[in-house]
Amino acid sequence: MAHGLAPLAEGEAASAMFRPLASPDILPPLPDLGGCDWVRHAIALVEGETQRTADTHLIKMIFPGLAGISVYFKNESTHPTGSLKHRLARSLVLYGLYNGLIRENTTLVEASSGSTVVSEAYFARLLNLPFIAVMTSSTSRQKVEAIEGFGGKCHFVEGACEVYGAARRIAAETNGHYLDQFTFAERTTDWRHGNAAESIFAQMQCEPEPVPEWVVMSVGTGGTSATIGRHIRYCNYTTRLCVADVENSVFFDAYKFGDRTIVGTGNSRIEGIGRPRVEPSFVSEVIDHMVSLPDVASIAAMTVLSKRLFLVGGSTGTNFMALCWIAAQMKEAGREGPLVTLICDSGARYVDTYHDAAWLKVNGFEIAPYVDALETFLDTGKFAAPLGGPGFRS
Repeated sequence: MAHGLAPLAEGEAASAMFRPLASPDILPPLPDLGGCDWVRHAIALVEGETQRTADTHLIKMIFPGLAGISVYFKNESTHPTGSLKHRLARSLVLYGLYNGLIRENTTLVEASSGSTVVSEAYFARLLNLPFIAVMTSSTSRQKVEAIEGFGGKCHFVEGACEVYGAARRIAAETNGHYLDQFTFAERTTDWRHGNAAESIFAQMQCEPEPVPEWVVMSVGTGGTSATIGRHIRYCNYTTRLCVADVENSVFFDAYKFGDRTIVGTGNSRIEGIGRPRVEPSFVSEVIDHMVSLPDVASIAAMTVLSKRLFLVGGSTGTNFMALCWIAAQMKEAGREGPLVTLICDSGARYVDTYHDAAWLKVNGFEIAPYVDALETFLDTGKFAAPLGGPGFRS
């Protein structure tokens, strides 16, 4: 026999096949799965919050000068954290949980001067996790207080371009998770179901004209416009998407010239929208039209809408001004149909800034001519200077 080994008897061979390799008392123990229990519990908490959160209202407003053009506002300010970013924050946190990036005691870190960090602080509190927001020092006092009210901490930088590196560094130092809304906004939100776009079209179903001519949305991360544009195509609607940009932001030029490498140097003065770089979540291919507006016009539109409805913020003013510009062009072409835009957040967060006359004066915003012209347009349909003048680009 090879190697001098004696063959096993028939019975011995059979028993050897089923003989344990080692004694049970020396088998390695199974891993502790307590962390999995925490993740399942965290997911259940967030999903429970989703179930408790009612849909937001779609408000129809009547403007005498816009006969034949119905105007609707999706009021996202009624979310528990006061802005449309509540949806995004929920998606970002679930994305982190689903992908094993968020575990018990993980520090959550985000870069933003907008409402996203307020909403993320809320979800961090829900899960009993530490939260750090990296934001520019110009962020409104009300947002800072809201973040701290949910137990979060704020780390300030001077320039908008500095938030990304600071957030990555803090996440590394704390062994935390950088939520990174600017990269993940467009991929964490399901653009097929359960989003603001689906809700808008569902709420329009019983209207005389249930399919909007245009949906108008400003751009910060690019996530909301990506979701709306994709949903329109997914459902094969005839609706078109107009995206509005602001001063000191590069999205409009990137769209117009097809160049995503453009980089700006200044900070947007309209909190929550406008960026000095083209964010990864900006999906230009699903946009039908872009405009860029002067900040003074955005604040004037915010002021007009706040008088006619309730206090809204600066980004909602951008949305409304862009919608009015679209409406003026429709009237000029003899077209009619419904227009929809979003109320991003409440103006209560900006009572010390955009809604304060002294602040406007110090920052060089002379809104009166724009307010008067916009009031005239809404009442008579006459779209006149300074509306559509310097600073208005399409």
